[in-house]
Amino acid sequence: MRLMLNMGWMVLLLAVGCAARPVDWDLMGREAIYDRPLEEIWPSVRQYFVDAKLTFREAPGSPVLQTEWKEEFGGSKVSGYWHRYLVLGKRETPTKSKLWIIRVTRSANKTLSAPGKELEWGVSRNMGLDLQNRLEDLGGIQPAPGGPETLEGGFALSVEDDEDRFSMPRGENAIVAESAHGTRDLTMEWRVFHAIAPRLAAKDGATPPTAVQQVAKAPEAKSAPVFTECGAPILGLKAQAKAGGVLLLGELHGTQQVPRFIAQAACQLTAGGLPVSVGLELPVDNQMRITTFLQSQGREEDWLKLMEAPFWRSPYPDGRGSEAVANMLEQLRQLRAQGLDVAVFVYDHPKLTGQPREQALAATVLKEVEAGPTRFHLVVSGNIHPRTAKGLPWDKQYQPMGRLLSERLKHVVALDVAYDSGSAWICAPDAQGRKLDCGVKEAKGKDNGDRFFVHVWDSPNKDGYHGVFYVGPVTASAPAISKGLGRPGADDNSVFPRAPDADVVASSRR
Repeated sequence: MRLMLNMGWMVLLLAVGCAARPVDWDLMGREAIYDRPLEEIWPSVRQYFVDAKLTFREAPGSPVLQTEWKEEFGGSKVSGYWHRYLVLGKRETPTKSKLWIIRVTRSANKTLSAPGKELEWGVSRNMGLDLQNRLEDLGGIQPAPGGPETLEGGFALSVEDDEDRFSMPRGENAIVAESAHGTRDLTMEWRVFHAIAPRLAAKDGATPPTAVQQVAKAPEAKSAPVFTECGAPILGLKAQAKAGGVLLLGELHGTQQVPRFIAQAACQLTAGGLPVSVGLELPVDNQMRITTFLQSQGREEDWLKLMEAPFWRSPYPDGRGSEAVANMLEQLRQLRAQGLDVAVFVYDHPKLTGQPREQALAATVLKEVEAGPTRFHLVVSGNIHPRTAKGLPWDKQYQPMGRLLSERLKHVVALDVAYDSGSAWICAPDAQGRKLDCGVKEAKGKDNGDRFFVHVWDSPNKDGYHGVFYVGPVTASAPAISKGLGRPGADDNSVFPRAPDADVVASSRR
């Protein structure tokens, strides 16, 4: 048995290499196989979920467990995604086993909604339209408060509806889910394998090799979480991530999805062992405010200090100061509070225009990259700046920031945004072309599914883009200042952002 386990480690090292770099497990297309019987690995599997503070229920006498709902990033009213895991132990042979981990995602929006969900399949799905008739049949008896037949305790929902309702996230995170999606999560399967395989080897007396680093812990942090809920893995992202590298994202301003993509990407990469610096196209004089906010506890006074900067009150809010961007900063702050090595820098020089501005943008980003050669830099801007090709339709000699950076740095990848149709908060010239008209505008795109992904082509296109990052259907995000100077959502009965449940300890129960 010991020989088999050691051979398994050799195969694993050949697959992932000796360097502590992230591996795109979701694209490996192979399963993690344990060279042990299922009965031997299952106690370690249970312990992993206890250590990760993912409360779960078990099927008595069976290698099956299901975690409780956990919100992605914690309390985001823009993200609105909850996840749970169904873990199934499977026997390959009498001496080998594996796990199937199914990630189930639910959302308050209709992104993942199944076709036909809105159809009425029975008379009890009319949400109370026949309530008066039923009350008359019962002699005027009123339904008991909190009764089982409606969300608030009336009539009109079937037993099947109640079963769906009771399986929803509960408490402060309660939602009536518009959409749901389940998929096998190879990334989670490999994450569990890397966590428990060394323990199994140690039990046999074998000396396991040095494990691949799982978390990029911030230098000042005393500890880092065993597990962080970062959402469904972004396909193709980790293949482009490397220390000292720069990924330039040309975005469509004013959407909910692009800031979520950035926060999710930063979460997944740092949880995978790579420190990340996020570059935002915000004025450089905001750097101290943002750094201070990221190091704060996210209290109301911390939000006020962040939001009092003139940038957030621009007379032409072009989407860069949206509520989704503010929420993203809160999500990154929470990651730092957990001990993950996430940083944010800003690099815009709004007083400059044209080529001088591009040169200033590039110089600021370059300085940041040279100061952090072990970090990965995720830099987002409007989709002209990231181009690595020379020239624009109105200026053939124009050199965008992306081209200037690619001449100085070895690893620069530029991606244009791709999305499905929806809406965005956009500033565009009015019908007379005399002034900018800012507001919610239609955004036409192409449907490529509901999963975030990165796709790189064999060669750059004419604009110098190396590929695209896809964010699904887009939804407009209004300026953060429209909700007041404090926390986004603080005055509209939302739960975002709320303090993370730092003292909650996960446990298992039957």
